[in-house]
Amino acid sequence: MTTGLVTNNSSLPLRRDVKMLGGMLGEILVYQGEIELLDKVEKIRTMCKDLRNDFNTEIYNEIKQEIAGLNPEMRKQVIRAFAVYFHLVNIAEQNHRIRRRREYQLQADVQAQPGSIDHAVQALKENQISSEIIQNVLEKISLELVITAHPTEATKRSILELQKRIADILKTLDNPLLSAKERKKLKESLYNEMMALWQTDELRHRKPTVIDEVRNGLYYFDQTLFDVLPEIHQEVEESLEEHFPQHQWEVPNFLHFGSWIGGDRDGNPHVTPEVTWETLNKQKRLVLKKYKNVLIELMKRMSHATTRVKVSTELLESLPKEEETYLEENRRWPIENEVYRRKFAVILHRLKEVGESEIGYRSAEELLEDLYQVKRSIYQHHPTNHELKMLQKLIRQVQLFGFHLATLDIRNHSGEHEAAITEILRKARVTENYQALTEEEKIKVLQGILVDPRSLLLLHEDYSKETQKMLDVFNLIKKAHKSFGKRSISVYLISMTQSPSDILEVLVLAKEAGIYRLHADGAVESDLNVAPLLETIDDLTAGREIMETLFQMPLYREHLKKLNNQQEIMLGYSDGSKDGGTLTANWKLYKAQVEIHEMAKKYQIGLKFFHGRGGSLGRGGGPLHRSLMSQPLETLGEGIKITEQGEVLSSRYLIKDIAYRSLEQATSTLVRAAAHVLNESEQTHHRDARWVEAIEKMSEVSLRKYQDLVFADSDFITYFNEATPLQEIGGLNIGSRPMSRKNSAEFENLRAIPWVFAWTQSRQLLPGWYAAGSGLESFAAESEENLKLLQEMYEEWPFFRSTIDNLQMALMKADITTAKEYSQLVKNQEVADRIFSNIVEEYNKTKEILLKIVEDEELLDHTPNIKESVHRRNPYVDPLNFIQVELIKEIRNTEEPDEELVTQVLLTISGVAAGLRNTG
Repeated sequence: MTTGLVTNNSSLPLRRDVKMLGGMLGEILVYQGEIELLDKVEKIRTMCKDLRNDFNTEIYNEIKQEIAGLNPEMRKQVIRAFAVYFHLVNIAEQNHRIRRRREYQLQADVQAQPGSIDHAVQALKENQISSEIIQNVLEKISLELVITAHPTEATKRSILELQKRIADILKTLDNPLLSAKERKKLKESLYNEMMALWQTDELRHRKPTVIDEVRNGLYYFDQTLFDVLPEIHQEVEESLEEHFPQHQWEVPNFLHFGSWIGGDRDGNPHVTPEVTWETLNKQKRLVLKKYKNVLIELMKRMSHATTRVKVSTELLESLPKEEETYLEENRRWPIENEVYRRKFAVILHRLKEVGESEIGYRSAEELLEDLYQVKRSIYQHHPTNHELKMLQKLIRQVQLFGFHLATLDIRNHSGEHEAAITEILRKARVTENYQALTEEEKIKVLQGILVDPRSLLLLHEDYSKETQKMLDVFNLIKKAHKSFGKRSISVYLISMTQSPSDILEVLVLAKEAGIYRLHADGAVESDLNVAPLLETIDDLTAGREIMETLFQMPLYREHLKKLNNQQEIMLGYSDGSKDGGTLTANWKLYKAQVEIHEMAKKYQIGLKFFHGRGGSLGRGGGPLHRSLMSQPLETLGEGIKITEQGEVLSSRYLIKDIAYRSLEQATSTLVRAAAHVLNESEQTHHRDARWVEAIEKMSEVSLRKYQDLVFADSDFITYFNEATPLQEIGGLNIGSRPMSRKNSAEFENLRAIPWVFAWTQSRQLLPGWYAAGSGLESFAAESEENLKLLQEMYEEWPFFRSTIDNLQMALMKADITTAKEYSQLVKNQEVADRIFSNIVEEYNKTKEILLKIVEDEELLDHTPNIKESVHRRNPYVDPLNFIQVELIKEIRNTEEPDEELVTQVLLTISGVAAGLRNTG
């Protein structure tokens, strides 16, 4: 397979890699299907490329005839050829990112790479930000990334592992010191891995269980995150020491990873308390194994003998007693003067016994104290300016990961809590029908319970299965705190929070489990941050009032005091966008943060906003560092939390160098932004009142346009169901959760993930851009000054720039010609033509106004690498879309489609996802 690209010089090595991989894939196609398969793939690709360059009805019809004429076996091979090509291009592009990073590192004395930690620290120094302000920033900032269990990651684990091996070989091939013989051997290995990729079944044949998803999530901790997180902290420290040598730096642990996998119960009946407990145990086993591996390596290296060095008295005096207490004689290190090895033998055995016996460590803090003891001793005979990196890295790892590895969030729907509370209160004879009370009455009842130290639960009383499960969840949290530490589960999230009572209900359930405790003397203990999830447009608008009602309650303030006066609030990107369109949702999310932040300042409460982004453009997707910069600057200094899901996990965290680059960009952005905020003398952040007024107007117009189509047009849902592969996506086995809440076909119960995924597959990408053009154009059309204001907003307001750039990306990945093919799947063509014409009109309007705002000739002209990547992919995505439409027609016209037909449509779905990338 060839590429035929014309591009800039900086991407020449990437073109070389793509050409090499395409050539090898061509060889594989000839081997597997003879020259006929390669010729067929090349013919279809060339025609699609020609069609892209200059639309021609004759070529368009010829492509459709060519695809319609494929026999089933050839069609399957053609689909797989294009899909495998995307996997290879993705790997080549990632390798090119690594290559560019290395090039910057080689000329580090001249220029630091933009977005690198060193670049950020240099900028702080140039801007005369004092070391005191920087230290203050480091103490305040917090970035937690949370992997989630409902991915649109359509790629199997075995495929990911093959991709990783291919990536490793590509990286090694960049070594200029390789001999011709070594290069030849590597290319042979590359070909063999690609052949294995071709010959591996890319589809899952059953839905993953929650525990399968847990294993997949742990894979990233095992492969990259366990090492990359401490290394990011280490680089921050080293860069600060280099540029601000007069300051004694202490870099706290500001970067963490959490997980929802095994804890997210919202709409997933498979996440039971038993599954959550097994998840926590799996996390613990992995982290203990990782510590053990590092300790064994340290034991090999630290052969220092007391005949050569003077070790600390505390170590020498405590070690014999520890050996006697924790080790049988045959387990002790046999050489008496090798004290560090003796100490590590003790540590390793105690680590092995964690949770198994009394001699095991009871907490990660006990393990840390032993490591600190070793460190204190070493620096009695080792120069402090030459740090022992492996030991320091292990200490940082234990600080970051504890015995729990990743903090597990628990999430459930507000309605589930209300139902449980209603039954409990009825049986306790507090109120007969809690659900029927007004909000004021509910708050009064719940406050009364929370200021009463007595339990509500009745001994030997039978509760319904649903209520008992709810009580079991809170009992499990209590048990987890005891077994794995309080960091193992620290946040409880409430989906569809619409009122203060939704939060107080969870606090009551926590009280019944002893997680929230009121003592007889009035003292409060609280070990769980109860976080609302504001999702819909209405909930985002009401967010300030909901939280202020709680902050005014003395009992809630006492609860927050035990949590360092910090409240976590989650913002849902998916349902807001599904509810009101991307422009309105983005603005309401931004506005809600500003309003809640300003209100919380009055009560001296710190906020951690949790951004529930997806990988797709319709769900808040985009580069991590750009997402950070687009938030209100004043909110970045108090902690920020972001979900990482879908194919984002493999694209960011499968390969160590890419994981490092993504996290250093995020760190660099966060440190610079927070330092800017703290350094502002008046605490005013550049957000012009004219901009806010403009976005308010545009948002209102956009909302009306969006809702006129999605909610007011009675035929729209039919169009969506028939003009996208929504029905077929369910067979892809990409997640343990059902596609809809309550397994309902109603639009409001459809999850945002399949909503976005289906629109992306059909190349309409409607959630990523629809109605934004109407909002922007209506404002710009009022006057020439308004257009200039939009251009100013794009130049100077990171939030608006990010919004506009994401709209450009969505329009680039959308394709009206291909989308029209999907509209022809709708049974009522009159309905299809009417709605599709609306979509086309809005697409053209949006594109026109975006180009005026960014003052470019074409979309994404200012980001040539991204633009080139999209252009590189399009001629290969188009054939998969054309084939997918043909297959869907055949499936829907057959009462019982055969298994092979279903398999082929699923292969096209997987291939399009790989081609378009940020799909979920």
